[in-house]
Amino acid sequence: MTKGRSGKAPVTELRRAVAQALAGDWQAAHLIAQDYEEDDDASWIHAVVHRMEGDLANAHYWYRRCRRDFREGVSTQDELREIEGVLAARE
Repeated sequence: MTKGRSGKAPVTELRRAVAQALAGDWQAAHLIAQDYEEDDDASWIHAVVHRMEGDLANAHYWYRRCRRDFREGVSTQDELREIEGVLAARE
């Protein structure tokens, strides 16, 4: 994979990132998401993993990049499940 690819990321890669994050491995999810920073769904995953890490300033940046709101009342697990649904619609 090449960092900074343009266009849509492969859904299989993004689903793998979500699975990694749901399993608690936010670092592995981060590595995948950052490879596809031009994809809004990858940026959303990127935002969530920074929340998991506790880096809220960086999380806010990535939420702005993907034009989504930072929702404190939504757990990262629930948000990742929401992303799974969005990715399923892309297939």
